[in-house]
Amino acid sequence: MTPASLAERALIVVPATAAEIDTTGNGGGVLDAKRLLDIVGSLILIVFLAPVMLLVAVAVYLIDGSHPIYAHRRVGRGGASFRCFKYQTMCRDADRELERLLMASPELRAQWQRDHKLEPDPRVTRLGCILRITSLDELPQLFNVLSGDMTLVGPRPIVASELSRYGRYVGHYSAVRPGLTGLWQVSGRSMTTYRRRVAADVVYVRSQSMVLDLWILARTVPAVLTCRGSY
Repeated sequence: MTPASLAERALIVVPATAAEIDTTGNGGGVLDAKRLLDIVGSLILIVFLAPVMLLVAVAVYLIDGSHPIYAHRRVGRGGASFRCFKYQTMCRDADRELERLLMASPELRAQWQRDHKLEPDPRVTRLGCILRITSLDELPQLFNVLSGDMTLVGPRPIVASELSRYGRYVGHYSAVRPGLTGLWQVSGRSMTTYRRRVAADVVYVRSQSMVLDLWILARTVPAVLTCRGSY
C-alpha cells in the first residue's frame, strides 16, 4: 500500500488488535531511526530558522505586547502531560474570553463542541492570525521535538478534554509521541471533521514507518506554503 492510499484510508476506522499498537515505545529499529531523525531534523531546522523565529518573537512582543512564547499543557505519549510551546497568537485572558463567547453564542458553543475550534476565533490577534495561517506559530515546537516530548511526524498534540473525542481509539493516540506534522495535516487539516482527524491518527499509528514519515514530511512543505486547512 502506498503512502498516498493511507490518506484515503483515513476515512475508515476499524477495530485494532493489541499487537497493532506498541504502547511501550520499544518498537525497535523503526523507533530508533525515528528518534534519530527527530534529533537531527529538529536541530537543522532550529539553526536554519533561528532568524525567522527571533523575528517572530520580537514582533509578538512589540506588536501585541505579550510574552512571545505560550506553553500550554498537552497530552503526550502514555497519557503524560507536557508543556507544548507555541508563539502567542491570542489576546490576554483568552480562556476567560472563550468562556464568555461560548456562554453568549449557541452557534459558537456548537462549533466548539463539534471541532474544538472556532472559525474565525475572535480571540486571535491580527498578528496571531498571520502566524496561524502560515503555521509559523508552531515553530517553537521544534524544541519539544528536540527534548523528546514530541516527534516530527505523529498525531497533533491535544488537550486532556479532547481525549474523549477519540473514544475507543484513545490508545492509538497515547501509544506514540505527538507530532509537529502528521497525516491529518496533509489530508486537509482543519478542512476535515474531527472524526476524520481521529481516523487519520489511527491509520498513521497502525501503518507508521520511515517511508510514511518521509512522505508526510515532503507533503507538509506544500501544505504549509499554500496555507491549506490552517486558520
